[in-house]
Amino acid sequence: MKLIEDIGNSLTTGSETQLSRLEGLSNLIGNTPMLVIDFHYKGHERTIYAKLEQMNLTGSIKDRMVFHIFKSAYSSGQLHAGDTIVEVSSGNTGISCSAIGGAMGHPVVIFMPDWMSDERKRLIASYGAQIELVSREQGGFRGAIPLSEQYAAEYKNVFLPQQFDNRANVEAHFTGTGPEIDRQLGKIGLRADAFVAGVGSGGTVMGVGQYLRSKGPSIRVYPVEPAESPGLSDPLRIDHHRIQGISDEFVPSILDLNALDTPIAIADGDSILMAQAFASRLGLGVGISSGCNFLAAVRVQEELGSQSVVATVFPDDNKKYLSTDLMGSESVKPGYLFPEIELLRIRTLPPARC
Repeated sequence: MKLIEDIGNSLTTGSETQLSRLEGLSNLIGNTPMLVIDFHYKGHERTIYAKLEQMNLTGSIKDRMVFHIFKSAYSSGQLHAGDTIVEVSSGNTGISCSAIGGAMGHPVVIFMPDWMSDERKRLIASYGAQIELVSREQGGFRGAIPLSEQYAAEYKNVFLPQQFDNRANVEAHFTGTGPEIDRQLGKIGLRADAFVAGVGSGGTVMGVGQYLRSKGPSIRVYPVEPAESPGLSDPLRIDHHRIQGISDEFVPSILDLNALDTPIAIADGDSILMAQAFASRLGLGVGISSGCNFLAAVRVQEELGSQSVVATVFPDDNKKYLSTDLMGSESVKPGYLFPEIELLRIRTLPPARC
C-alpha cells in the first residue's frame, strides 16, 4: 500500500508542478484589446468591434484553447510531465501546441494537411515539434485524425488534445473570450447584439456564443464559412478554398448548429481583399480569416440595423500568410462586399481582465 500511496503522491505533485509551470504563461494569453473599427458602408458611418487575438503568445486565438485544454488535462490526470502531445491542425493550433507544449517540456507531434502555408510549417518546426504532413490522397484532415489516433495507439504516454471533440475548447472561450467581450463593451455602455466567427474547430463561436447568450438570450450568434466550401450549410459541398483555419472538411462534434443562427458564407477573394485593406489603409496586419469575419459582421449588421453592436474576432496576423494569395493581387468579383466598404479608423478598448 505504501508504494501505491507514493505513486499517487508523485502523480499529484507532478500535476501540481506542471500546473504551476503552466500558470507562468497565463499573463501572455488572453485579455486582448478590442478594436473599434469605424468605416463607411452604403453612405453611412458604422462601427464593428473585433478582438485582436494576434496579441496572444504565438499570435493567434488558438493559444487560449490550447492553454485551457492543457490546464484541464493536467488537473484531471490525463496529461503528465513528459507525455508526447499529438494533435491534428491546419496551423494555428499546431503552433500553439508546439510552443506551449515545448515550454512545458513535452515532445509534440503535429499532423497537418500538406497544403497549409510554409510559414505555419516553419513556425511549428521552430518550436521543436515534429510535423507529419498529410496529402489529399491520404485524406487530408479526415485522414489526419485516424493517423494521429494510430500514433497514440502505437506509442506509450501520448496525449491527444482532440480540439474538434474536446469540450475544454468551448470552455476556453466561455470562461475567457466571451466574458472579455462583454466586459470591454460594457465599459463603454454597450452590449453585443450579435457575435460572428469563422468555424475551424467551432470552439470560439460556441463558447463565446453560449456566454453572451447567458447575459442576453436574444443575442444572435452566427457561424461563418467560405462561400467556396459551405460545409456547414451543405455538407456535400466541401471544396478547396483559401481561408486557412476554417472549414476543415468536416463538421466538428463540439459544434451544435442547432444552437446557432444561419451560417454566413463569405468568398475567399472578398476576405483576402478586406484583409489587405486593413494592412494598407489602417496599418493592421491580419490574416485572411479576419477579413472574412469582418465582412460577415458587416452583413449581420446590415440585417440587424446600422446601429446594432456586432462583435467578432480577428484570429491572427498576416505574418503566417506571406507565401499565400494574401500577398498577391486579387480581382474584385460581382457580389463582393469589399468595394462598398471604406475603412476610416481604428481605436482600441483596453483589456478587461476577467
